[in-house]
Amino acid sequence: MSEGAIGGTAATASSDPLEWQFLQCFGERTPGEEIQEADIISAVTFDHTGQHLATGDRGGRVVLFERVPTQSDALQKPAGPDQRATPASRLSAFEYRYLTEFQSHEPEFDYLKSLEIEEKINKVKWCRTSCGSRMLLSTNDKTIKLWRVGDRKVCSLANFNFGDGSHNGWSIAAGNTGANTSPARQKHPAGTEHRINFVEKLRMPKITGVEKVMQARCRKVYGNAHTYHINAISISSDQETFISSDDLRVNLWHLDHTNQSFNVVDIKPPNMEDLTEVITGADFHPSHCNLFAFSSSKGSIRVADMRSSALCDKQARSYEEAQATGSKSFFSEIISSVADMKWSSDGRYILARDYMNLKLWDLNMESAPVATYSLCDLYENDCIFDKFDCAISGNGQYVTTGSYNNFLKVTGRQGGAETIVEASRDPLRKRLQPQKAASRFGLSRGASKRLSTPAPADQDAGNTDFTEKLLHLAWHPEANLIAAAASNSLYMFCAK
Repeated sequence: MSEGAIGGTAATASSDPLEWQFLQCFGERTPGEEIQEADIISAVTFDHTGQHLATGDRGGRVVLFERVPTQSDALQKPAGPDQRATPASRLSAFEYRYLTEFQSHEPEFDYLKSLEIEEKINKVKWCRTSCGSRMLLSTNDKTIKLWRVGDRKVCSLANFNFGDGSHNGWSIAAGNTGANTSPARQKHPAGTEHRINFVEKLRMPKITGVEKVMQARCRKVYGNAHTYHINAISISSDQETFISSDDLRVNLWHLDHTNQSFNVVDIKPPNMEDLTEVITGADFHPSHCNLFAFSSSKGSIRVADMRSSALCDKQARSYEEAQATGSKSFFSEIISSVADMKWSSDGRYILARDYMNLKLWDLNMESAPVATYSLCDLYENDCIFDKFDCAISGNGQYVTTGSYNNFLKVTGRQGGAETIVEASRDPLRKRLQPQKAASRFGLSRGASKRLSTPAPADQDAGNTDFTEKLLHLAWHPEANLIAAAASNSLYMFCAK
């Protein structure tokens, strides 16, 4: 793989701290409100323009939002007779409104394996289309579906030739349009022919109104290709193929073919007792359809080139931070597992999140990440299995990830102060305290550049609320706007 294929122009300007403000919230909870398991958000993603936002939840539903037109757009393009006009008081630079929702997946049962398949949405990805339609991929643990969401015109008709008792005319029930339903062919109970008195003048039905209804239609179903649970899907830059990954394999699909897929990565050993790592995610390069990256539970990221061979087990490049001798502990392998990874928009960097750190990798340097952002201490409970999303801004200057207490942490790629935003209407409600001592477990995470800032007092192990965790988020592709999911609520923050 050549340097030019993966390289990009890196911005060198310093990243000044951003001042974040609350924008809006969908599904805000009231104090003491009981949360239904099916309403918890499990995936958040913007489309490539940022005009649409999609969320998936544990109930198998996909909810879509659209950006409210700005005041300049509203002035230049007046609303048509069948379009909703935007109130002048709600026009703003960035504001979203509910568009539609649909049931993407239903609970299933695998009778061969006696396994129940949940309807939970694991990932949602938008497709780029040239016809203006909205298309997206959604997946649960076993099945991937391609959806098309668009407007459907529903016409209201009137002035039919229905018999009203004042004259003898045809009376045809709604939906009965076949030739056999004609009154002329009907029989009397006695078997005699029924005589029809035709009306002297037929009335032509008229259209009294046209209404646009948002409708979601499943176009393709891609199934029966994964033995283990699907943890990631990603669409290539040419919008013709996509990859899906489970614990041991990465499959390549064509969007037009549902009956076959190609296995491009297979790390399953001949003997399962020799298994030492699993795949935790996969993502296509943003501009090169032949390159993709996949992460593992050992904390490594591998970039593969499909031009080199059909099976990409021998990756083109491997990015893994070497641990110091004697630094391994009981928790080290668990907390080093990569929970999420994202490419920068120029394809130069890869942002990876494990339990305790956020690491930024330069594709031209495999030895160590260019920056490591420490996030939290190691807690001795089951929370070490939590998987937090990460995101990188469209200009590549800022990175973000979620944490406990519904905190969102944003920092500059080049360093600088870390901003801690709380998922609430008062996002900057926090207190700072001096940096605490190193972790009592003494874990060493390499000699790369480490960026660390004071942690909020509420984030101390004694005050941490492990039930309030911000797992899923997405950064707008063109603006400093973040959509973050806290349980069943979707918060949106913007920065100046």
